[in-house]
Amino acid sequence: MSNEPTPQEVAVLKTSYGEMTIAFWPDVAPQTVENFKKLARAGFYNGTAFHRIIKGFMIQGGCPNTKEGETGMPGTGGPGWKLKAEFNAKPHVRGVISMARSSHPDSAGSQFFIVHGDARFLDRQYTAFGELVAGDDVLERIASVPTKSGGGGEKSTPIERVALESVTITNRGA
Repeated sequence: MSNEPTPQEVAVLKTSYGEMTIAFWPDVAPQTVENFKKLARAGFYNGTAFHRIIKGFMIQGGCPNTKEGETGMPGTGGPGWKLKAEFNAKPHVRGVISMARSSHPDSAGSQFFIVHGDARFLDRQYTAFGELVAGDDVLERIASVPTKSGGGGEKSTPIERVALESVTITNRGA
């Protein structure tokens, strides 16, 4: 038996503003981590965009309706299934990735957000499933994109497309 640690899988998010790398927390959100990896490997996230940006709070992406040519309202799309919530004790602080959902706890599917500021008020109400291990400067650049009011009056719609070109699952240190 080898004493070498098993290489940990990470997600590399290639955006129009640079790359961010996410390390997963399968110990606290195993189904959520597997769902994200499954969608990434299937190319589900490729060509989507960060459609909701609130500087000091979070950047949100993962909606298939943000792909070029899609007609559905950004922020309302998903993979066709919902996940059971895996609320946990991980704090929603800068760099944490968590699942976006509607008012129903078990309504997350593909949309996620990366915390930009301190969002501890979300703790144990949203499924945190990983954290940024590289690319904090990219998070900062995306969070700083100017926004305008969207459909609900919230001033969180970026005035320019912030593309999520691809999400690649790879082994860190491999």
